[in-house]
Order: sequence, then C-alpha cells, then structure tokens
Amino acid sequence: MILPDNAQRTDGTRTMKHALALTPLRNCLTAALSVVIVSLIGCASATDSDGPFDVLITNARVVDGAGNPWFRADIGIRGDRIAAVGALVGQSADRTIDAEDRVVSPGFIDMMGQATTVLLTDPPSAESKLRQGITTYLSGEGASAAPRSPEDQAVEMQGDRQAWQTYGEYFQLLEHYGIPINVVHDVGLTQVRRVVLGDEDVQPTAEQLEAMKLLVRQAMEDGAVGTSTSLIYPPAVYATTEELIELTRVAGEYGGVYFTHMRNESHALLDAIREAIAIGSGAGVPVHIYHLKAAGQENWPLMADALALIDSARAGGMDVTADIYPYIRNGIGLGSFLHPRHYAGGTAAFLETLDDPALRAELRLEVETTSDWENWYRHVGMNWDNVLIVSASDGVNPAVINRSITEAAQMLGTDPWNAFFNLVQAGGVSVNPRSMNEEQKWLALGAEYVMIDTDASPVNPANTEGAHPRAFGAFPRVIAKYVREDSVLSLEDAVHRMSSMAARRLGLHDRGIIAPGMLADLVVFDPEQIRDMAEFGAGATRYAEGVDYLFVNGTPVIDDGELMDVMPGRVLRRGQ
Repeated sequence: MILPDNAQRTDGTRTMKHALALTPLRNCLTAALSVVIVSLIGCASATDSDGPFDVLITNARVVDGAGNPWFRADIGIRGDRIAAVGALVGQSADRTIDAEDRVVSPGFIDMMGQATTVLLTDPPSAESKLRQGITTYLSGEGASAAPRSPEDQAVEMQGDRQAWQTYGEYFQLLEHYGIPINVVHDVGLTQVRRVVLGDEDVQPTAEQLEAMKLLVRQAMEDGAVGTSTSLIYPPAVYATTEELIELTRVAGEYGGVYFTHMRNESHALLDAIREAIAIGSGAGVPVHIYHLKAAGQENWPLMADALALIDSARAGGMDVTADIYPYIRNGIGLGSFLHPRHYAGGTAAFLETLDDPALRAELRLEVETTSDWENWYRHVGMNWDNVLIVSASDGVNPAVINRSITEAAQMLGTDPWNAFFNLVQAGGVSVNPRSMNEEQKWLALGAEYVMIDTDASPVNPANTEGAHPRAFGAFPRVIAKYVREDSVLSLEDAVHRMSSMAARRLGLHDRGIIAPGMLADLVVFDPEQIRDMAEFGAGATRYAEGVDYLFVNGTPVIDDGELMDVMPGRVLRRGQ
C-alpha cells in the first residue's frame, strides 16, 4: 500500500502508517467472519437448479464486500436474490449483462442519510443517492420521521395530504407510494423530547419520562433499529446523560443501537466520546458515532486520541463504531454559531430579540471570546471567509447562496457581523464551514470500525439552490480520492466499509455481501472512472459519474447509465 508522504507524522501514541498497516490483517479477519456468516444463512449453491436466471452478469471483477481480494466470476440473479456466483456463462437467463471487466460490488449503505419524507414529497431527489451506488440508507439523527404529535400538520405527498403519528403508520405510507431505495430508521430522541416536552430547556418529570419511553418502545416495536441523538442542537442539548440512558435502555430491550451526533466534535471531543460510551454501557447497547471529526484547527490532533479512546473501549468489550464523510467542510445551521443556551426559551422567541444592537454586541463578544461550547466561529479560524452559505429560507435574498458570509455582507451592503445576525434571524440558513483537515480523514480510515455516510437527505437539484457536495458525491469520492488518489484504502477495504460492515451494524444480515442467497443489491462500476462531480459552491448539485448499473432487490434502478422509473426499495425493519 502506498501512503501519502505526510502520513508518517506521529501524534505521540500512534502513527498513521501503523494504523493503516493494520488494515489488511483486520480485513482478513473480517472477511473470514463474513464467510462464516454467509455459510450460516444456508444459501443456494453456485449452480443453476431453478430454471433461467432473471439477470446474468458476466465477465465481472467481483469485490464481494467481505474484504476479500477481488475475483473473476459471473453473478446470477433470480427474483430479489443472488442465485449463483461462479462460472455461469452459457446458463440460461432472461437477460445477460456483460460487465466487461468492470467491478460488481454490493450496493453501498449510507450510515446516516437523513430524512426519508423527501422520497415522498419530492421523489426525484432519490437520484442524488442512487447515482452514488447507494442502495440503502439509515434515516434519522436527532429528529426523525416519527413519533409525531397529533397536532403536527399533514404533509403534502404527491397530491395527497397525509398525517401520521407512529412509525407503523409512516412505514405504510412509504410502502403505499413506493420508493426506489431501501431505508432503515432510528428513533430520534430530539423528536421524542419535542413531542412530550417541546423546545424549552426543561427536564422531564417521572411521568413525562415514562411517556417518552413509551414513544421509544412504540418506535422499536414498529421496526426502528435504535435511538439517535444530535446533541449540539436545541432542544437535544438540554437532555442529560441519564435521560438518554433511560430512553436508550428501552431500545436495548429490542436489540437496538445508540447512534449519536455527539455533544461536542471539537475541544471536548474526548469527553463527548466518553459520554457516548457511558450511554451505550448504561443502556446495554452498542454505540455508533455519526461523522466522527475533530473540528477546529487547534483540535485536529485530537483525532488520534479519539481513535485511541475508541480502540480502548473496544478492547474492553464495548461495541463502538463510527462513520465519516469524505470532506473537510461540515454542514450546519448558521444559528448554531450562537451558544445553545440562548434558545432555551424557544427559537422563535430568541430570534425576535436579535433586532437589538446591544444584544448583538453582547453576542458577538461571547462568540469571539468564549470556548466553553461548540463554538463554530473559532473552528473556522474566526474568519467569516471560511463560512459558505449553501441554502436559505424564502425570506433571505437568494443571491447570498454559494457566497461566504463576508461576500454576502458586501453584496447586502453591511458588515459581516450584521449580515450574520440578519441571516440567523431570518432562519433556515445552512452553511458549510471549513473546519477539518485531510490527515484526520486518513487516520479515521485506518481504524477497522469506521464506515461512510453522506450526512445528507436526498436532494433534487431542480428544487434547491445549494447543498453540501456530500449529498451527491460522498461514496464515489471515497473511491476516487482515498483509493485512487491518496492510496489510503484498497478498493476491497473501501467497499467493505460501504457495504457489509455497515449492513452488520444495522442488523441487515442478508445484505452487503455478494454470495448465493443474499439479497441482490448490486452496483456495477469502473473503478478507474467512478468519481464525485459535486463541488462546494455553485457546482454542489452535480450527480456523481461512473455507476453503470444499480440493482435494488434484484431490480435495475440504473440500467446502462439510465435512471429507471421503478420503485423496488423497501422499508427494512429491525429484525427482518
């Protein structure tokens, strides 16, 4: 394996080269385990015993998802499953696709793909994920599609207005309208808190906590795979560790996982990891950390310490995993640049006060001088040039999109701080701060337990003026940059992280590996051509290139580069 020149740098406890050098051994062990898993499924043999294949893919370089070295084989699909893998040329099939020595791998699994309601309100948005080779994604962070309060408004869905309260009702809607991609859901503890407590900084009474537990229980019984938190955003920031343990313990009764956007991803990163581990330990569940990062230049060295802390927990028997997205800018609401305590009385009430020049001066001083919270202004070097506006509400001049805060201020005829406060007050402004570096990405990808996510909902370019490029290019970028360009990963390791490793974390034991009997979620691509096209700024909504065929449950969703009008996706419930 060829390492980047600066991959030799040390942090005092480990080197990147050492971490990456362990990867082949770890992959061998994981591959062996995956083979055992497949054999236990009792799958069909690699021979044709049940008539013609529906689809036969020939001349393929198979990257099986288990971390094994690629091998040449043909793949026969019958119905929604892989029927055979081997030398199948000459066997009968309704359709034969010549892979022409391209790679065939399991479909990619997005470990945090945000909302699924957009699949119903704006169906073309799914293309942003499908073009990346994604066949399944996990939905939910702090918020989630359910539970909902009876007072929540109905949602416009393809000409109908629909309301729901539980995941059971919501899953019926997804299945009724149809979706082109598989979806998995967790239950957001922000959502649970809002239904019972609202948005204020309050703590639940014993009765309210029981009501919250009942909502988690209902979601788990409906098929959620665990609980999730987003602990830097109000009102989740007001939840105590004890509250999160109590709620997640309910999910543990059903074999659930605790997924978390931690309370801090910068100066207090290590404490945040310790809290996440404490929640998992207290609730008796595995822990998965969303988009692991060390934000802010002064905090970049903490990534090595964070990985060492997770390594230690795993060595002690705690099941902790994580994911990253392959970009050094994150995505966040602009309002998060202010201390979350200001939202304790409700967001709307606080925003009304921002007209006061004295308050603006007080808040500016706080942002510039304090760091006892997730201070994103400090993370970008206290420079508004490093904060790119990517979307905004209808009340904001659309010309500010794809401009930095500094550029937007110039266009609006004001200074950057007043532009910032005006945009926060308008609401709905999302930004991409430049807060990370590449070295921490290389380090994370040297860890055996790190997967990939987009941290983005499906996006329809026709209905948005800006987005984070990860919504369109995260998974192809892993191959284009970290396999081809940086040589940090082998192709087999990259596919393993994006398929079977993620499938196991989500409890999807019949997906993520190419073997007879497994569900036929497959992607066909040229490993030298697949690439992300989306860029920060005006080019953020360009589709990725290089996915020639994509099968979801045995049905072609992308066929010879063309997106098909089909809906073979499924709601994947816990335990299915």
